[in-house]
Amino acid sequence: MGSTDRAGFGRAINRLSARSVAVLKEPGYYADGAGLYLRIGAAGTKSWVYRFRRHGKLREMGLGSTIAVGLASAREIAAHARESVAKGEDPIEARRATRATSEGIPLFATAAATYIEGHKKAWKNGKHAEQWTNTLAAYAEPMIGKVPVDKVTTDDVLRVLKPIWAVKTETATRVRQRIETVLDSEYARLHLERPNPARWRGHLDKLLPKPRKLTKIEHFPALPYSDIPDFMPALRDQFGMTARALELLILTACRSSEVRGAVRSEIHGNAWTIPKERMKGGVAHTVPLTEQALELLRGCPARGLLFPYEFTGKRLSENAFRALLIRMGYGHVTTHGFRSSFRDWAAEETDTPNEVVEMALAHTIPNKAEAAYRRGELLKKRRALMETWAAYCG
Repeated sequence: MGSTDRAGFGRAINRLSARSVAVLKEPGYYADGAGLYLRIGAAGTKSWVYRFRRHGKLREMGLGSTIAVGLASAREIAAHARESVAKGEDPIEARRATRATSEGIPLFATAAATYIEGHKKAWKNGKHAEQWTNTLAAYAEPMIGKVPVDKVTTDDVLRVLKPIWAVKTETATRVRQRIETVLDSEYARLHLERPNPARWRGHLDKLLPKPRKLTKIEHFPALPYSDIPDFMPALRDQFGMTARALELLILTACRSSEVRGAVRSEIHGNAWTIPKERMKGGVAHTVPLTEQALELLRGCPARGLLFPYEFTGKRLSENAFRALLIRMGYGHVTTHGFRSSFRDWAAEETDTPNEVVEMALAHTIPNKAEAAYRRGELLKKRRALMETWAAYCG
């Protein structure tokens, strides 16, 4: 029994005695069995450790010095730790969670729930809270849900991301961003000066492949703009509000949600002002309405939704346009693709400056001063562009 055990767990249990613990001097690990070890440091200090494997890696849990913790107590503590391991839990994380609770440091799962609850009212899309909850619950919380926010490490984050980084790249990048955001929020609240282990630039970008190298960018399938003059008469022959809404969408180059949520009070003369709450970029957008668009709107309700379902009066669903396109034999294109049709037409068939086209598409402009200028000065130019587009659409 005088030799050290450096290779792994002892096969027998209760191999040590109080006397052997007292007389052993040589630095090393001495197995008591079932993962419990007496560790003697280079300076002769003695302590207890419990060693176990978690996700294929050997981990070591300190149980205290032999002065404070006797052999019998060490065995009892190790037994509880073994029970946790048998249940698939990490006894180190469980102990951290207990300590964190007493110190007021939240576990990651608690912090994530708090962040979502505090921000969901500000999110324009009601599904964001559900998406945040589901992705973090599925990928992050099984690994770090019970880890206090101040104890989450880079290795922890990598354990979350590596299994999905190459096979679910888009999901993985969102999970990383959400972990980073939750941790940043808690670090700020707790006044913790600590590097964020989920930070991408200058940190994880050195440890993981860049997402763009793993995924092929897929553009929304669009109808070639040369086919638009043939498509529009077929669309006008379709009955119902869905067809009329899609017609306005094409004439204005707007997004699906902007058209489906349009209400009569947003129409003022020959302009349609979409409030910032319904815009992707969070900025109100004024759309110049051509005579073709105004004629279409004359057949819409005088109040409330412009394009309600005929039978329920409710807002058109996200799949309404898709179903219509399939019925028309155009299931190979997407609704969003009509914006690309407009963009390609403007670039190849007109001399319109790029900034006018970008403003017509309500694309976000990073420079605030430039954005303000465009909003104030380009409406006339955009109206001329949309009138030319309406004429092209027949």
